[in-house]
Amino acid sequence: MQYSSERVKQIPPYAFAEIKQEKEKLIAQGIDVIDLGMGDPDLPTHKHIVDKMKETLDDSANFKYPNPLGLLEYRQAVAHFYKKQYGIELDPETEVLTLIGSKEGTAHLVPALVDPGDYMLVPDPAYPVYEKATLLANGKYYKLPLLEKNNYLPQLSDVPKDVLEKTRLMFLNYPNNPTTACVDVKFFQEVCEFAKENNIVVAHDSAYNMVTYDHYKAPSILEANNARDVAVEIGTLSKTFNMTGFRIGYIVGNAKVIKSLAVLKGNVDTGQFMPIQKAATHALLGDYSCIDEYNEIYKERLTTVIEAWKSIGIDVEMPKSTYFVWAKVPEGNTSAEFAKFLLEKAGVVVTPGSIFGEYGESYFRIAVAVNTDRLKEAVERIKKVL
Repeated sequence: MQYSSERVKQIPPYAFAEIKQEKEKLIAQGIDVIDLGMGDPDLPTHKHIVDKMKETLDDSANFKYPNPLGLLEYRQAVAHFYKKQYGIELDPETEVLTLIGSKEGTAHLVPALVDPGDYMLVPDPAYPVYEKATLLANGKYYKLPLLEKNNYLPQLSDVPKDVLEKTRLMFLNYPNNPTTACVDVKFFQEVCEFAKENNIVVAHDSAYNMVTYDHYKAPSILEANNARDVAVEIGTLSKTFNMTGFRIGYIVGNAKVIKSLAVLKGNVDTGQFMPIQKAATHALLGDYSCIDEYNEIYKERLTTVIEAWKSIGIDVEMPKSTYFVWAKVPEGNTSAEFAKFLLEKAGVVVTPGSIFGEYGESYFRIAVAVNTDRLKEAVERIKKVL
């Protein structure tokens, strides 16, 4: 009897799940582990959002099947956010679709657009879901190396013509996870022109668009001229409002792409729990000063880590966005070996760059997802063992 499809057999276990398993083994042995690996912030969801969620739970009408497209009031709130943040007008009925978190939307977008044998352009290093979703759709992928010497920007002119002829979809992610690289609207303009010339849909993952510092404002790809001819943007409230466990996001932009994704989603899920959508609506329509408050905390934490690394000779720069530090592994180690060393000798979890792809090798990522005291303790432990 066969218990796995050939598609599933080619997919390794989710790397972050394996890291979590190793961490839990050490905790079970009584070891105090500090987790700087997962990008799941410790700061609580803002109180006004939680209060709204509690309020909606008292209405039994919110326990019925939701609209698979998402509540119209939530989609209107997403359109409000784009108007307020970027000056972009969106039609909430045709250009906005609710997602059960951006990971779900990313995974479902691929089979909605890509047929078996089609190519996708996937950045490397990158969020692992882009590549894995391609394999699960029986598609192929061509890696776009994100190299430090190129400021972690893809060199689109290097993609072979025969690959471009078979490419249907390209993923981008800025502010970038894991490298923290940022771009401007001019870059997005060039990407959209390239995509139009080659009949490619661009999916921009904008998960960290609101986690920014020192007056930096991350642009939307939809700010590029005629972007909606070729592009969609995937967003999430996980990072913006610390709502990781709520699983609520959105996709906006090209109406035809969104319609295709809506057809697929309408047949495989039934939408997100309505109280979650209403709490998210409340967040998007509310005061964004709470975002700035948390960003100041992340900035303080990042400064702590960066100063510590520099004190032991590891050169890193303060990112303009995300709550990550992307740094070189000390010479003589692979990223996996270095991460294992820190976990076993210091009780500190960091993410090896190889998890994000072959071009992530020789780097590691730290997430400042613990309070400053724990962060300082983790840094001291690492300094001792190094």
